[in-house]
Amino acid sequence: MALPKLETPVYELTLPVSKKKIKFRPFLVKEQKILMMALESGDSKTNERNIKQILQNCVITELDVDDLSLVDVEFYLLNLRARSIGEIVDSKYKCENAVGDTVCNNLMDVSFNLLELDVKNLNEDNGLIKITDAVSIKMKYPEYSILSEMQNTDSASDVVFDLISSCVDYILEGENFYYGHETPKEEIIEFLETLNSQQFDKIEAFFDTLPVIEKFLKVKCNKCGFEHDIEIRGLDNFFG
Repeated sequence: MALPKLETPVYELTLPVSKKKIKFRPFLVKEQKILMMALESGDSKTNERNIKQILQNCVITELDVDDLSLVDVEFYLLNLRARSIGEIVDSKYKCENAVGDTVCNNLMDVSFNLLELDVKNLNEDNGLIKITDAVSIKMKYPEYSILSEMQNTDSASDVVFDLISSCVDYILEGENFYYGHETPKEEIIEFLETLNSQQFDKIEAFFDTLPVIEKFLKVKCNKCGFEHDIEIRGLDNFFG
């Protein structure tokens, strides 16, 4: 006699950057183990590969995780965690308020809902940068595939140029479009190296205002009474 098959619920989600509507199932015990290994791993390559495997396993809609922006991937992963384990994350934060000559050091209990996280700096018109009167660059948000590409880059400067070149959607000169996916990366990097510092600063400013998922909480220490403004950002904090 065959063992019973358990029904798995299906959830729908709209990704904040791409606006793609996806359907996914909660991850199973075997995938939860992979996720915990990924979060605890000090190896970025293993981390990236394991997370990609979990997201790809659980999505029901046709989807290539590598083509998603990093924010879409993080948003999907956090919603997947919420639907699989529970939306409430319980964590602790240390009160470092000075009380006289000593620091409070009280551990405060903090809880928040993963389904109520905020996506900041989401601007659909952002990305078109005017370099000169005749030339503009349209940037796109970093995609998940950039993580594996950057692992093969040694120097910090090479990482910067690899990241920027991978995020060039197109270069516009007059009525001529030069699309990033059709242009060799070496040519894009060579073009970027011809920019002056003021022009390059405009591109760096784009990366300073990338969308982020975060949560701001007000927590009052139950020992010293100091009220904290806590900013929660990053997968480690969101997973508790």
